[in-house]
Amino acid sequence: MGIPITVAYGDGIGPEIMAATLIVLKEAGADLEPEVIEIGESIYQRGVSSGIEPTSWESLRRTGVFLKSPVTTPQGGGFKSLNVTIRKGLGLYANVRPCQAYAPFVRTLHPRMDLVIIRENEEDLYAGIEHRQTDEVMQCLKLISRPGCERIVRYAFEFARAHGRTKVTCMTKDNIMKLTDGLFHQVFDEIGRDYPELKQDHLIIDIGAARLADTPEIFDVIVTPNLYGDILSDIAAQVAGSVGLAGSANIGDHGAMFEAIHGSAPTIAGKNLANPSGLLQAAVMMLVHLGLGELATTIRNAWLRTLEDGLHTADIAGTLTKTTVGTLEFAQAVVERLGQRPERLKPASFEADNPDPIPAPAHPPSLTRAPAPSPAAALPAYRRAPETSKTLVGVDLFLNWREGSPEDLGRTLSKSATPKLTLCMITNRGVKVWPNGLPETFCTDHWRCRFMSERQEPIDHRDILELYQRVIQSGFDVIKTENLCLFDGVPGFALGQGQ
Repeated sequence: MGIPITVAYGDGIGPEIMAATLIVLKEAGADLEPEVIEIGESIYQRGVSSGIEPTSWESLRRTGVFLKSPVTTPQGGGFKSLNVTIRKGLGLYANVRPCQAYAPFVRTLHPRMDLVIIRENEEDLYAGIEHRQTDEVMQCLKLISRPGCERIVRYAFEFARAHGRTKVTCMTKDNIMKLTDGLFHQVFDEIGRDYPELKQDHLIIDIGAARLADTPEIFDVIVTPNLYGDILSDIAAQVAGSVGLAGSANIGDHGAMFEAIHGSAPTIAGKNLANPSGLLQAAVMMLVHLGLGELATTIRNAWLRTLEDGLHTADIAGTLTKTTVGTLEFAQAVVERLGQRPERLKPASFEADNPDPIPAPAHPPSLTRAPAPSPAAALPAYRRAPETSKTLVGVDLFLNWREGSPEDLGRTLSKSATPKLTLCMITNRGVKVWPNGLPETFCTDHWRCRFMSERQEPIDHRDILELYQRVIQSGFDVIKTENLCLFDGVPGFALGQGQ
């Protein structure tokens, strides 16, 4: 009996590239037992907002391995991203995306490019916690946790060590988001001290993305929060040659999902034009994860030889293309080259008896390089943040208000102050507008009003409730509150201008 895996054919070009990929796996001798589940558009149309039926989770949890074609997520209407749902539902916290150039057979300006982007997969803005707060303002919460940072950063360093990589680069925007992205950067620096043999640096995400697009050769392993990693990996794949060539692994303690990084491309669906390479590379990563390293090596090398021989799908056709082929023809060309090795591109070599350099519970898949000679130690459990002395010193009240100027609001709201809580600042979209705001600042109907105790002296929740009652009795619409606390005397909130 073969190894059970869960398979989903997806939407758009998904069925075509999955069929092509399974042909290669079968002809290569992969002893797999696929359990097919239905996901995506057809499920959304049945009114299931997640895009996956409850019964399908049973297969995913039973096999622990998911090979998935791309799906189409309907825009708007409360539909959820199926990819995000599965990653978070199964705890697949690490997204691993190798991006390598295949010059000269696939056109690229960067023939020496060979990097891996390791992206946190569960937190950040992709938590998907959004609210409409006023007529004019929507909110999306950015959540970054210390355990989440520690798991992905540790994973990235262990991955680099296990795969013979020499450098790990962290990218954040902590010059602006000093608490959330600042925590990610801080954890990177802390954990990096355990890996003195690896070069380490940090870049602000905007200049980091610019350098990735311009000189990707300077990068080796990149670790970054969720949203940045999603954007960076598509940039890197395109710079390497084509997003159609890149696969990815989503790794957790209890399972793994393997997929191409591109979308469902409905405009070319059913035309036998799609490139199956991204999903095929994901399947190679899956085989390594399953301990079938020799088989993964065989398929990867046959695929590389196919590129060398000039059999290309239309998306990567160029000056060295000898024959432009369709989806199924490309798969057949790979099958015909099983057992062959590339002559100019670097051959793959995966150890059959040691498929994953990092043992359970975390399994970074071996990519295009042979694993390190000896397995790395299992990832340690993340360290819970130490308990701190937490002191409540104020509150931010968010108001839906459009009755006048910031000066009008400040003057009226100040009258609601209590003996312990005084209005000290009003911001609009993060810009201070009271006191001493600029008349040129454009304001919406969404206001953050900060009340603080004198000299940040401790208060309790009853003081906030008293303030809240006074504010609503004055006719204000309070849409949310955020308590302001000190942690061991350090502010746990962003300071406003003039504070």
